[in-house]
Amino acid sequence: MPSPQTWFITGVSTGFGLELAKLALEQGHTVAGTARRPADLAAFEALAPGRAHAFHLDLTEAGTVPGVVAQVIERLGQVDVVVNNAGYGTAGAIEEVTDEQIRRQMEVNFFGALTVMRAFLPHLRRQRRGWILNISSIAGVLANPGLGLYCASKFALEAVSEALAKEVAPLGIKVVIIEPGPFRTDFAGRSLVVAPSIPDYDATAGAMRRYFEQVDGKQAGDPVKAARAMLELVTMENPPLRLAMGNRAVDLIRNKLESQLAELAQYESWARSLDYDT
Repeated sequence: MPSPQTWFITGVSTGFGLELAKLALEQGHTVAGTARRPADLAAFEALAPGRAHAFHLDLTEAGTVPGVVAQVIERLGQVDVVVNNAGYGTAGAIEEVTDEQIRRQMEVNFFGALTVMRAFLPHLRRQRRGWILNISSIAGVLANPGLGLYCASKFALEAVSEALAKEVAPLGIKVVIIEPGPFRTDFAGRSLVVAPSIPDYDATAGAMRRYFEQVDGKQAGDPVKAARAMLELVTMENPPLRLAMGNRAVDLIRNKLESQLAELAQYESWARSLDYDT
């Protein structure tokens, strides 16, 4: 059994965040969890009084993040693992989504996670150790019609995470990108935001909407198993930069990478001809 750690997890009211927090608490760790709804705060602390610490945080209010992080460090003394879990999806074609939906999606999934990382980095640097787990998605590797806005938020998160991992590795801080496929959370149900539809996109973006309706509650991925994997991850000496989760994630990511390599090879000679002649 590893030594007790202090975890900070955003979005602990449901889904991955709740299951991860519960398992971490069961293993004797201390967890600082955030939620947007005040009613969820008391329920979270009741999971393990004295070790489950709830903090109100709305990632659309970026200016409040540093203050919450300061409160966490002041109350708990140190944080070993930071998990950017809070997020949601927006379904709709690029033309269908509204300006407000675009900004809010990026505000929560990308800017919110980025602000949390930046707020914790001075603390983790002083410790010369720590973990940052960023919950991305297979949508952070491949983009599908009807999900482009959500994919954009996760592509951005993956880019920042990859760069950050290289910046902080010499400082003893490890960054891992988690890429789940479909898991049985409320992502495809209550949490999903659906844009107004345009009939011309029924065969593309509309198909994605119908997929979510059909799969909700029937996804193959087990959130408890995913939580166990993340707890095991932070015991590894040499963790992966990216960890795909679930059969569908592995298959779709492999297909995307193989297709990208094949396309690169097909046009390689043309691409190489575009440098200055030497």
